[in-house]
Amino acid sequence: MPDNSLSSTETAEPVVKTKKPRKTIGFYLASAWISLVMFLALFGWVLPTPQWDEASYDNLGVAPFHPSHILGTTNDGYDMMASIVNGAKISIIVSLVAVLIGGGIGSFIGITAAYFRGKYDFAVTMIFNIMLSIPNLVLSLALLSVLAYSDENNPASMTRRVVVLIISLIIVIIPILGRIARGSALQWGSREFVLASKSMGSKNFFIIRKHILPNVAPAILAIGFLAVGSVIIVEGSLALLGIGIPGGASWGSMLANGRGNIEYSPHEVYLPALCIAFTVISFNWFGDYVRVKLDKRESKI
Repeated sequence: MPDNSLSSTETAEPVVKTKKPRKTIGFYLASAWISLVMFLALFGWVLPTPQWDEASYDNLGVAPFHPSHILGTTNDGYDMMASIVNGAKISIIVSLVAVLIGGGIGSFIGITAAYFRGKYDFAVTMIFNIMLSIPNLVLSLALLSVLAYSDENNPASMTRRVVVLIISLIIVIIPILGRIARGSALQWGSREFVLASKSMGSKNFFIIRKHILPNVAPAILAIGFLAVGSVIIVEGSLALLGIGIPGGASWGSMLANGRGNIEYSPHEVYLPALCIAFTVISFNWFGDYVRVKLDKRESKI
């Protein structure tokens, strides 16, 4: 009877353990910064700062670390700390709303296109490709220019511009996350457990909700973090072009308002620029971390 045990000269193959992605110092710094920004966006009103849109004409263009204005004031007398806090609220709300709504719509379209295939999938893919061929900034610029001419003396006009800005950013996000969702859904839709569920007569949307969506969600989440950073950059770029959120309400519009005073009050530009840069880098870091975890997860399946 042959001996099935290993001989003294034979060795078992080593078991390769998949390492978890390490949380570096950058991860913790990104976490701290995003936590700070979210706190300012949600609870900034508790801070003892002046109203962001009330000017102090006795303190025009004050440099940072002034006893009454820790981050200084603008050349028009607006408190920079109050403006940064308000800008965090506006920039984060606009970005998250655009990504959540656009991501939800795009993911639904992408997943259903991958699942049902046929002419529907062909049409969706063609529309996504056309939309993605247009630069994000150009698409948003065109929509705002046509639909949201604003009059600074008309509050209704300004509100309309903000609404159209959010809608334009949603339209930008839909094909980005929709294409990611479709590609991931194509991969998971051919797995054995999905085919088994189909053979048992499960309804299509039950299969999508129960088997495909939970597996596609991590990929959407990873790109969603990156999309938040992209939306913040697009909003800031539109503000610099003069058609973003007006009145210094967001970080981008703070940049637009302060660029003419950079020689005399450089902190008007540097502070909101640093806020945008740190926020974009932090969300990108989170997106990369989630992507690495996703790659490790899929390698085990």
